[in-house]
Amino acid sequence: MHLRFAWRYFKAKKTTNAINVIAWVSVLAIVIGTASQIVILSAFNGFESLVKSMYSSFYTDIRIIPAKGKVMELDSLMLSRLASFPGVRAASLIAEEKALLQNGDFQAIIFIKGVDSNYHSVAGVPTKMLRGVFQTGTADYPKAVLGSGVENAIGVLSDRSLLPLAIYLPRRGLTDLSNPLESLSLGQILPVGSFMIQPDFDNKYVITNLDFLKQHLFYGTDEFSAVEIGLQDARDEDEVQSGLQQLLGPAFKVQNKYEQNRNLYATIQLEKWAIYAIFSLILLVAAFNMIGALSMLVLEKKKDIQVLQAMGAGEGLIRKIFISEGLLLATIGLVGGILVALLLYYLQINYKLVPLQGQSFLIDYYPVKLVFRDFVLVSSTVLLIGFLASWFPAVRAAKQPFELRN
Repeated sequence: MHLRFAWRYFKAKKTTNAINVIAWVSVLAIVIGTASQIVILSAFNGFESLVKSMYSSFYTDIRIIPAKGKVMELDSLMLSRLASFPGVRAASLIAEEKALLQNGDFQAIIFIKGVDSNYHSVAGVPTKMLRGVFQTGTADYPKAVLGSGVENAIGVLSDRSLLPLAIYLPRRGLTDLSNPLESLSLGQILPVGSFMIQPDFDNKYVITNLDFLKQHLFYGTDEFSAVEIGLQDARDEDEVQSGLQQLLGPAFKVQNKYEQNRNLYATIQLEKWAIYAIFSLILLVAAFNMIGALSMLVLEKKKDIQVLQAMGAGEGLIRKIFISEGLLLATIGLVGGILVALLLYYLQINYKLVPLQGQSFLIDYYPVKLVFRDFVLVSSTVLLIGFLASWFPAVRAAKQPFELRN
């Protein structure tokens, strides 16, 4: 019954035109707030998916590193158990260190990563080649794949280079400060290709042969920096991660993709929810308008409230009528906002309505992605604000004194 009264009050012509104006202003504010939140959240979802797709080419499903220090020991038996662990598709052994790369007068501080033959099966870097081929050579004749930024920094075209590059690596266990050169190991690698994924990787990584790098870092036979693992099914990530952690024990850290770059993902989520909170202020403005419209409606319907009380209506029914009226206004604004957001999403996807400035991105327009939980979140927020905004006028209406007149 209270819903019928709320609908009739909404449609009925008011004696004071300002009530209609304020009511529709509040609905319009809710439309704008709802559409803004959905559009902004979809833009963040789009950027998050884009960033994850770029980073997933470099970061593997699972990465095992030492809990302390840079080096861990894994014997052949343990490596065999890792490779045959349920859910594991392939495992690649890694050695990684900071180094100085030199090409004549050009120098660059880089991270050099030694990989084995299984690396193709666990990482997507070989599919992101800008020029040349992905080859790492052998321990005696090492080859190198450079990030495109590193390639530019040292002034070389990887697929046309005939001369090797000099690389200076820290010799493990030697820190003679009186003669720093004695603490460095000099090697030579021939560039054969370059990759382009994302500036964080392109500007600082070089990939080469594992055995070559271990020799110059003075690693033992069973010593590595990390093990990178590709899964048969990404949905089994949690189960495989937990199982590997139990197998290896506390001396190792078993990280998923999120944990390998926790700061990046945490920053994305923080920015997303900060923007959501800011745009919620638009809905708070709508709430004040709604309180004003409903308060004026209570004054106009004072006689109707008296009649309902005379017919036996209690405070609960009267309160429900005006709460329903507020929720009706919020629902109309919510539906309108969702429709506007869907229209903007369609235009952005099909007509690239808002372009990205500059040439540093893989795409030339703002990416957008609709996620169902965002609709649930925004709808819940709008309805909650609508309920709170209508509560105070509804309580005031329910507390109207009942007067009998002759």
